[in-house]
Amino acid sequence: MTMFTSLMTGARHIGLLLILGLGMLATSPAIAVTSEAYSSTSVTAKLISAQDGVPSGTETLSAGLDLTLAEGWKAYWRSPGEVGSPPEVDWSGSSNVANVEMLWPAPERFTAFGIENFGYHDSVVLPLQITLQQPGEPVDLVGTVKLLTCSEVCVPHTFELALSLPPGSDIDTASASRISTFLSRVPSEGNNTGIEAAVASIDAKQTALTLELLSAKAFVSPDVFVELGAGTALGKPDIRLGDGGRRLWARIPILTVNEQTYNDPVLTVTDGPERALTLSPQLMSDPPEPPFRLEQLVPGLNKLAWIAMIAFLGGLILNVMPCVLPVLSIKLSSAIKAQGRGSRSVRIGFLAAAAGVMSFMWALAAILYVLQLFGVSVGWGLQFQNPAFLALMVLVLVIFSANLFGLFELALPSALQTRLSNAGGTPGHGADFATGFFGAVMATPCSAPFLGTAIAFALAGRGVDIMIVFTALGLGLALPYLLVALMPGLVSVLPKPGRWMVGLKLVLGGLLLGTSIWLLWVLTSVAGPLSMIVVVGLSLLLLLVLIQRPWSPSLRGLTVIVLAVLPMVSAELLARQALAGPETPGGRINWVAFDRGGIARRVSQGEVVFVDVTADWCLTCKANKALVLEREPVLAALNSDGVTAMQADWTRPDERISRFLEANNRYGIPFNAVYGPGAPNGIILSEILSSQDVMMALETARISEVRSSNLEFEK
Repeated sequence: MTMFTSLMTGARHIGLLLILGLGMLATSPAIAVTSEAYSSTSVTAKLISAQDGVPSGTETLSAGLDLTLAEGWKAYWRSPGEVGSPPEVDWSGSSNVANVEMLWPAPERFTAFGIENFGYHDSVVLPLQITLQQPGEPVDLVGTVKLLTCSEVCVPHTFELALSLPPGSDIDTASASRISTFLSRVPSEGNNTGIEAAVASIDAKQTALTLELLSAKAFVSPDVFVELGAGTALGKPDIRLGDGGRRLWARIPILTVNEQTYNDPVLTVTDGPERALTLSPQLMSDPPEPPFRLEQLVPGLNKLAWIAMIAFLGGLILNVMPCVLPVLSIKLSSAIKAQGRGSRSVRIGFLAAAAGVMSFMWALAAILYVLQLFGVSVGWGLQFQNPAFLALMVLVLVIFSANLFGLFELALPSALQTRLSNAGGTPGHGADFATGFFGAVMATPCSAPFLGTAIAFALAGRGVDIMIVFTALGLGLALPYLLVALMPGLVSVLPKPGRWMVGLKLVLGGLLLGTSIWLLWVLTSVAGPLSMIVVVGLSLLLLLVLIQRPWSPSLRGLTVIVLAVLPMVSAELLARQALAGPETPGGRINWVAFDRGGIARRVSQGEVVFVDVTADWCLTCKANKALVLEREPVLAALNSDGVTAMQADWTRPDERISRFLEANNRYGIPFNAVYGPGAPNGIILSEILSSQDVMMALETARISEVRSSNLEFEK
């Protein structure tokens, strides 16, 4: 909006307030003129006018669309949020009306279904500025109104209101006062805002808007409403004050973007009922830094210490999660190799393994921080969405399993071994380091209790938060190695080396081979069957190069057959994939595809929605499905009438799912939440599901009480 337009708009508001104020001082009796009201169970609507007639020579009139909402019902602002729609009025049926401008009092924020919406409750008057075609002549104001009201359900209304004003100069003091009250709540613009500077920045991925305002008057308890165009939804802002309240900093998550209607941000800031302003900030490439207050330092450190402890516990629990099989294989293999080594060698070896774990965690923390700086969505286990990473892991696992099967040995070059021996060192600790590193890599598809909270805190915070949390997480995961390093005698608990080791190595090799097959299945889901077949071929070729002993005729024949059949299998799988079309959720549960907006629509119709964010690479998700979701009584409950099971498949990168998780302060999976009339903001379940917790959440979400706070207002 230009400076001239802003000044003119502000001047019109001041002029109308002055006219209305003078009108309320009038003492002449008047008969109130209002339209015939439209009434329903949720809203009563009518047109009101500050004047009971049209004074001679008058070019503009002040009126209002007066809405009285029933208890618990809401109407929407001009920018309603992620769901909803604002009131719309068609004035084409009017006479002697050149233009009608609707003004919008500052909204309030209410949260439903985990979604931020903006609007009004109880009652509101939307002021109308009416410009006449023929000044001083009678007016017939006729409007066809489209209005959406929501509570536990949403009800659309379409109705007509008509107001006739004959010639006259009387003032309706009651209507004038009511219009004046809400006109004073219309945000000021231009030079009337009291804002000395306003800047904003949107990251390259359009995932967050960061803004900073410098005000002549200190803020007390502000709220910020951002408009980026119809269809673009935003989350709840993180608002911080500095410089004695004069500096306002806020970060607002951008949940969905409508590229067709996307525009530069328009900010509306409220600070209690007496202050509201609208402005367009200056856009910057670098986001402004949040204000720092000394009194926040100690509580911040205390919270970080608690989160670090939670991360340590989460890392420790990862050692016994469903993804433990490949990790356990590596750890047992490491312990077997330690048999017969001295205490010093065992200690160094297990410290090297712990260093491998910590190195991976630190590398992962650094990568996530850099990606975060570039606006890339980050989260726990997202490397398993990368086909190249999956292919590399398959190749490594195939090599490890072939090594355990005794097909070849991994060893340092003899010259290097001799040099290390002469120098007094112990060869093989590089393998110990790799064992710990690879074990940490394979633990990341799992999410453990406490882990989600710690990861969410880290990835929503500063670089130092990420480093501290991931360090604590790594220490928890590396604790078994550290305990053996502290007490090398623990290795002696294992049976003495003997023939049993051959059988155990075959079992461990089988576990790793099974893990590689699972990763091939994940790779097929992520990148298609052709990629899986290419990786199988590369694995076989790699084994041909590495295997040192002569191949038996049967093994050579099997390899030739596999290599010959691969192209035919590839063609068949690609043909089936082309015929199958897009994938849809299936299985014993009647899943529907994830639709974030659909959660609100279904709950508004009285349904309960169970949301399951899962992925083929998430072993904890698979365990939850097999042990809880697809067993009675949960299976019957999810397939029952009035319950919708909604599945979000995060096997491949999906920005919609990433933003949904971030809006719920989560960066990893599994993630399960239940929404319903009794829980419009959602009940978030633990990473490890239990039948009792799921059934209780479904029952709680189903319960609906008639109360005004069903959609929670945050004033």
